[in-house]
Amino acid sequence: MEIVTSQKITTFLMFEGNAEEAMTFYVSLFDDAEIVSITHYGSDGPGEEGSVQHATFSLAGGHYMCIDSPAKHGFTFTPAISFFVQCDNEAEIDRLYTALVDRGTELMPLGEYGFSPRFGWVNDRFGVSWQLNLPA
Repeated sequence: MEIVTSQKITTFLMFEGNAEEAMTFYVSLFDDAEIVSITHYGSDGPGEEGSVQHATFSLAGGHYMCIDSPAKHGFTFTPAISFFVQCDNEAEIDRLYTALVDRGTELMPLGEYGFSPRFGWVNDRFGVSWQLNLPA
C-alpha cells in the first residue's frame, strides 16, 4: 500500500464504514480538492470487503488520510479537534455551512460573534467538526 502525501504531519480520520462517502462529500465542497488515492479491503479482510483500507484526499492544498476501521471502538470524533475554514466571502460561508450542517449538528449558529463578524461551527453528518469563519 502506497501512502501518498508530501506533508510530514497529516490529519488522519478513522471512520467505521463511511470513509469513502465522507471523503467524496468533502471533496465536493471545495474547488481545489480531489481524491488522491484509495485502496479497498478485499474478500480476505480484515475489514469489510469494499470498505476503505486507506485513502488520501486533498482539500484546498492540504492532504488528509482516512480509513474504515475494521475494529469497533468506543470512541468517535469530538469537537475538541476540528477543521477551521477561512472563507473568502458570504456566499462561500453560507454554502459550506448549509452543506455541512445538513443531517449534522449545529454547535454555534452562523452569526456575528465578538471574535468574528461571521462564524459558524457544526458537526457534520459523519461526526467531524468544522469551524467556518469569514474574517473582517
